[in-house]
Amino acid sequence: MRIRTLAAGLLAAGLALTACGKEGAPSDSGSGEGNGGDGNAAETLSYEVAQDVTLEGSPTFEKMTNRGGPIVGVKEDQPGLGYKDPTSGEYSGFDVEIARMVSARLGFDPAKIEYKPVPSAGREQALINGDVDYYVGTYTINDERKEQVGFAGPYFVAGQGLLVSADNEDINGKDDLKGKKVCSVSGSTPIQRVREQGLTEDGNIVELQTYSQCVNQLAQGQVDAVTTDDAILLGYAAQEPDNFKVVGETFSDEPYGIGLPKQDDALREKVNDILQEAMDDGTWQEIYDATLGQSGNEAEMPTIERY
Repeated sequence: MRIRTLAAGLLAAGLALTACGKEGAPSDSGSGEGNGGDGNAAETLSYEVAQDVTLEGSPTFEKMTNRGGPIVGVKEDQPGLGYKDPTSGEYSGFDVEIARMVSARLGFDPAKIEYKPVPSAGREQALINGDVDYYVGTYTINDERKEQVGFAGPYFVAGQGLLVSADNEDINGKDDLKGKKVCSVSGSTPIQRVREQGLTEDGNIVELQTYSQCVNQLAQGQVDAVTTDDAILLGYAAQEPDNFKVVGETFSDEPYGIGLPKQDDALREKVNDILQEAMDDGTWQEIYDATLGQSGNEAEMPTIERY
């Protein structure tokens, strides 16, 4: 059986985007010009639901089987990654499609996924408590988190990047920021990195409450660049490719993993196998092209790190 799911056009004005659980991520949204509309054609993705899947030694898989489908932790406010359409209630984005693909290859109809939005600060506890079976939502793998939960992946490696106007020819990377106005969220890791590395003068650093507010200022010509995780910036660029583009090399590493209950080694290995298969058979690329790839930027498939 093949299940068709919609990777919807990248929507929504003024969203509160959270950069992979970093400090200072915005908690409310700002509205504004330059972020509206779904300017991209929807892409239809298709996943074959595996039959007769068994997974001995996985209590989480047993729970999903008894329930008839997974409960998946997601973000709902990140265009191109994990976004819930306020009108239709449909979820879309790269992370959401990865979650659907994993569900199908575990033998569960993606249409039966129960999505559970979980903020960054609550991810570990949601997995520990069993509130979600797995979590896909710009979840950076690091040693501190590995002490509490398990990870499969990475399925994407993000890094701090730069969003500029589509017609900007002056900024091609972080070394071009001197004398330029750069915007990010107040107190966030990205803005701290700009300040600590002296990428531009203090007087040119603009700190706002949300990334959407920064993008609005970029659209209005009040700042020259917006900086945060490139995956989030790709979502904005995909939303309005005629107005924005992501430039330069990233200048941090943020490997996104699928969060899993810590002791469920059998499920972690199975999900790692699923991710590897998706990279080998072209499914990963299809998902990227239909979501973040709408920005016009290419991405490299990461290397699975098994442990």
